[in-house]
Parts: sequence; C-alpha cells; structure tokens
Amino acid sequence: MLSTTDPRTALVLFSGGQDSTVCLAWALSRFARVETLGFDYRQRHRIELDCRQTVRAEIQRQFPEWAARLGEDHVLDLGLLAQISDCALTQERAIELQANGLPNTFVPGRNLLFLTLAATVAYRRGATVLVGGMCETDFSGYPDCRDNTIKAQQVALSLGLDSAMTIETPLMFLTKAQTWGLSESLGGGALNDLIIEHTHTCYLGERGTLHAWGHGCGHCPACELRAAGHARFLAGAA
Repeated sequence: MLSTTDPRTALVLFSGGQDSTVCLAWALSRFARVETLGFDYRQRHRIELDCRQTVRAEIQRQFPEWAARLGEDHVLDLGLLAQISDCALTQERAIELQANGLPNTFVPGRNLLFLTLAATVAYRRGATVLVGGMCETDFSGYPDCRDNTIKAQQVALSLGLDSAMTIETPLMFLTKAQTWGLSESLGGGALNDLIIEHTHTCYLGERGTLHAWGHGCGHCPACELRAAGHARFLAGAA
C-alpha cells in the first residue's frame, strides 16, 4: 500500500478477467475512490460479466482496506459492436490467424470505443483517470493495445472533453509472468488465488475445469497466454 493516496477518482475498465482484476487492485492501492465499468458486446465469453460481480464481492470481502474505496459498478450495452464486427469473439467460429497476421479474435476499434465511452462515463462521474489492462508485451498483436495508440487517445480525449483525462495502463510493458508478480505484490497469495478461482479469460467461455492458473478451455490464445505466464511466474518464484 502506498503511503499517500491519490485524491482523484479512477474508473477501471473491468472485464472480470485476470488483467483487469490486477488493474483494479492496482487502482485500489492508489486512488481514493475507484469505480468499475464493464461492456456487454455479445462476446462469446459473456460469462465474464457474471464473474465481474463475484470478483468485486471477493475483493471487498478479502481486502477490507480496499473495500471502502471501491465505488459503483457500471455496465454498458454495446450490442452494436457485435453487429458491425466480424470476428471469433462475437461469432461461433474457429479461432485462427487472418491474412493480415492478426488473429480473428481482434474486434476492430474495440479498445478505442471502450476508452471513449469510459471517458464519457468518467466525465459524468467526476473521474479523471481511466485504468485499462492494455499490454503490448505478452498479447495477441492487437494494434489498439499498443502504448502509442493509448497515448494518442489520451490526448484526443483530453482535447475533446476540454478536461484532462489520464489513461493509466499498468500492464503495458509487463509479461504475463510479471503480471502475476504484480498481483502478488499488491495483494499477496490471496489475490492470486482469487484471480485463479474467480476471474475469467477463456475466449470460449468455458468454466468447467479449474487448472492451476484458472478456469478455461486450456487451448485458446487467452488460456495459453495465461497458463504460460503462470508457469513462468512459478518457475521464477521457485
């Protein structure tokens, strides 16, 4: 826990997955008030929307020092995104690479839209910090996860709102193993256990099997990244 608390209000883009949960813990350790925002874009793994509430409840129960800082949760209906996108995250189709080298799980403009709408909510709620789990180290190659993209959008949002809007991306240059390490530094083994048991990352929405790294099918790109990162984290901690 930091010795001083940033008095600003932060709004965390919170999907209910590993990365956004670490970002939520990161924000709760720094800001006086933290609210969360989720998006229902008819994603195949919509089970994450249910996991969001469980994760929030477990954080409040297990980390009372953070509970007082955790404010309201918001969910926006972005069904339109599923209508205009053509990808494996919103349609029942095999996950594979496209001709342009990007996986077909890429939802064009998703993070740009998420951040724009998040800024709108933040403006209304008096928040001046957006926190997102974008990362350009261990990721699927999505161009809207890159640091330059996020920096450019921060400038555009601040100009368009005529009000400073900071976008924090604490995972931007971390590997998945380092993300597990950051989680441990924030909330110890208890936070990592919470992430393993309650968060959701699997693109196929599978919750049946609980692996050492969490629930999931074990073979989609999201599961593979999470599992490999957890294994490297354990190897480094051994």
